[in-house]
Amino acid sequence: MTDFLYGVVLVIIVIGLFNIMIFVHELGHFLAARWRGLQVDRFQIWFGKPIWKKTINGVQYGLGWIPAGGFVALPQMAAMESIEGENLEKDKLPPVSPLDKIIVAFAGPLFSLMLAVVAGFLVWGMGKPQDSIKSNVVGGVVHESPAEGILVPGDKILKVDGEPVDWYVGKVFDDIRTRIMLTKGETIDFEIERDGKVMVVTTEFDIPETGIFQRRALPDPGITAPGPAVVGKLVGEVGKGPAERAGLQEGDQILKVDGQEVFGTYHVGMLMRENDYQTSTFTVKRGDETIDVQLTPLKPKGDAYKNPMIGVSWDFRAGVVTEITHPNPWEQVRDSLRTMWMTIKIISAPDSNIGPDQLAGPVGIARTKFLLLQEEHGWLRVLAFFVLFNVNLAVLNMLPLPVLDGGHIVMAILEWIRGKPLPARFLEAIQAGFALLLMGFMLYITTKDLGDIFTGGSKAPQLEWPEEANSG
Repeated sequence: MTDFLYGVVLVIIVIGLFNIMIFVHELGHFLAARWRGLQVDRFQIWFGKPIWKKTINGVQYGLGWIPAGGFVALPQMAAMESIEGENLEKDKLPPVSPLDKIIVAFAGPLFSLMLAVVAGFLVWGMGKPQDSIKSNVVGGVVHESPAEGILVPGDKILKVDGEPVDWYVGKVFDDIRTRIMLTKGETIDFEIERDGKVMVVTTEFDIPETGIFQRRALPDPGITAPGPAVVGKLVGEVGKGPAERAGLQEGDQILKVDGQEVFGTYHVGMLMRENDYQTSTFTVKRGDETIDVQLTPLKPKGDAYKNPMIGVSWDFRAGVVTEITHPNPWEQVRDSLRTMWMTIKIISAPDSNIGPDQLAGPVGIARTKFLLLQEEHGWLRVLAFFVLFNVNLAVLNMLPLPVLDGGHIVMAILEWIRGKPLPARFLEAIQAGFALLLMGFMLYITTKDLGDIFTGGSKAPQLEWPEEANSG
């Protein structure tokens, strides 16, 4: 299968999974409405004017042209014509009880949660890939970053802002990378162990500028991940790069530079800079043997390069451990609920460095699934994400906001308390207003999703090396 056809197949799979989630959610509303005797006008996947429709037993089934959700048109519920279009049923319909409205509204999130549980059983049996870097050591410190001079490679991070951590990546909300991302205010407190002594140090962090169509960057104090510095590829013109001249090979692991232990890939560059980019002794592990090689960094030709380089690209997966875990459905739902709660909490916090623009819309979610499918164990990754997303869909729809299912439940409860329906004009106005806000927000998030796709980094140029050593 060609790469193009493979990509097409992946796109079809992503669209299919997205529509399954929408269909099951709306099926909950549909079946509950039938059970409680409500009039059902339409059952439509995606919003907008139908590009396909068919009427069966008085219900119009259709596919809209705006790929952002779906709906079941129920004229006896709160007015939703601003999203769903004009009701097909023109005759005056008998009112339904608040209890019926609550049941119908709740059925959608319930079915999404049930779908998550069903998928959770599959994950339980087939397994869930868990990527982790099981180390709490600082791998490197970026030059001229806020952490430079405060943290050093080899520091063991015990706590971030008072929260215990023991992995760099892999424990959602309990690893170093996530705790840095969730930091509040303008500084980060690190409790570290250095040379057998425990101390607390405080650093500032950078949030790089991004374009108007890009998401806000995350807090970055300037530390890099720990892990073995394994040569992935030798880059540049064949036979001319410094690493290749020195005899390095793909798969070699750099253990030491000039006798100093290497804690991460970025640390190699730090040690070369400390040696003023002069010839260094690299202690290399190759298979079962350990050898020393003399390596002199060179500055590539062209004005784009400021400092000398050794001409390798690192194997950044070398320090990542991938395990296939088998959490039961309850654990998966519990962890998804915790993720959702922490997301809502951090986004709504006034001193948070993460905002609503960090959320993903339909385009971003589809892109995530597409990328997951291309990774190792891609199907298992997408299945695990399927559980998380369906739980998120259930929780978001239960928020007490008009247009959402939780809003319908709140309005039904108010009707129950009043003993009579809420004013029709009031309902129509509030539904239309929130529908416009929701659509505007979705468009805003979609611009960020598209920005992630079209404003990515450009391909690095081919390195050209000088014939003789230089010092930048």
